[in-house]
Amino acid sequence: MDAGSILKTLRQQARETRLLDQAREHAAQYIAGVRSMRAVPDAQALQGLASLPTELPESPTDPSRVLSMLHRYGSPATVPYSGGRYFGFVNGGSLPAAVAARWLSDVWDQNAALHVMSPVSSALEASCERWLVDLLGLPAETAAGLVGGTSIATLCGLAAGRDELLRRAGWDCGARGLLGAPEIRIVLGEQAHGSVFKALGLLGLGRDRVERVPADSRGRIDPARLPRMDARTLLILQAGNVNTGAFDPFADIIPAAREAGAWIHVDGAFGLWAAASARLRHLTAGAALADSWSADAHKTLNAPYDNGIVFCRSREALTAAMRAAGAYFVFSEERDGMSYTPDMSRRARAVDLWATLLSLGRSGAAALVEGLCEMAGLFARRLTEEGFTIQNDVVFNQVLVTCASAELTKTTLALLQGSGECWCGGTTWNNAPAIRISVCSFATTEEDVERSVRAFVRARDDAGSAA
Repeated sequence: MDAGSILKTLRQQARETRLLDQAREHAAQYIAGVRSMRAVPDAQALQGLASLPTELPESPTDPSRVLSMLHRYGSPATVPYSGGRYFGFVNGGSLPAAVAARWLSDVWDQNAALHVMSPVSSALEASCERWLVDLLGLPAETAAGLVGGTSIATLCGLAAGRDELLRRAGWDCGARGLLGAPEIRIVLGEQAHGSVFKALGLLGLGRDRVERVPADSRGRIDPARLPRMDARTLLILQAGNVNTGAFDPFADIIPAAREAGAWIHVDGAFGLWAAASARLRHLTAGAALADSWSADAHKTLNAPYDNGIVFCRSREALTAAMRAAGAYFVFSEERDGMSYTPDMSRRARAVDLWATLLSLGRSGAAALVEGLCEMAGLFARRLTEEGFTIQNDVVFNQVLVTCASAELTKTTLALLQGSGECWCGGTTWNNAPAIRISVCSFATTEEDVERSVRAFVRARDDAGSAA
């Protein structure tokens, strides 16, 4: 087939809907069976991936065959986050309205960099910013940038803080770089998330030159052991310890840090959403006094993946750090998405975030967050009744579980993960192995918890018999 024929065929396919109909059929089959799937794919499903082509073919492949291969070999090898029994890595599910909106967005194929490129993306981003700032109780002037995830959101917040602290010291970091710049101090808790250290490395602030503050028994930064801060301090706190779910005592820390002139960033990947619930927002008390925040809508809020958010009290600080210039750019008086994020060309992720928020409303967002916490509490109670030890105060959606010995804990986890009944991650807590349960999907029911508890008991019993 020559080039002209190939292009003609592609244009013809673009005018048809049969491929979308086929995709819908495959998706419907997946949805119908997702709750009966293993929590992780088995060996046979993984072996099926070997049937996918590994070499790029010389000639085009029929798109219908492409979709058929993806469904036949790809669907069984997925990890069903929305199946209700996956509790690893704080991975959320995807709400129905958001999934459908994302499909529509993919057909729209919008570039959300500039208003002139996609007015609808600009309008939806502006709405998401207003709704989120209000929902989370952040200062009314707060700006929001829509990025891929908390790793990038944290990088953006810290970049804004770094540049603003240096600007106050008379140094333009964007123009002059860091060589010869006044020194910035980084103060954070000893249990800060790895994404924070990644961002510090990328920003040239260094992973190893930070001032680590000891944590208490819950993993919260200890206010009594904070160093004296000043106007060149970048303080990083967290809303939701990745192991225990604990929240730093913001109200005890931030006022003094602000008075000293420090920039305060709150890493709230999954925990910042507690502010959406009247019952849980006490956990974030004082967090709104910070300068920047990072969060993942694809975690606790159950938006589809690729939905991170950076919030910044100072719109000018965020846009200055993200500034880009080019003679061909057409900036407007409306919202230009690239002004708030590192990337320029990007998908219109505001579409599915907007659909998530609108479909939930205030009461739905609160119910979703509270429901996850209720399921985590049920997990803790039932596992305690079955003789497991819960190592943390279950204040949010994280549960830390151990058995009678370190070896029994490790073996139980391995058998549990291999069972396919549910999937939990492993971690280290107080220098000993632990099993980490992260309840993050709206699909998780009491029945899922009970089924998972039975899997825990079987795994522990089998581990004990094999010892």
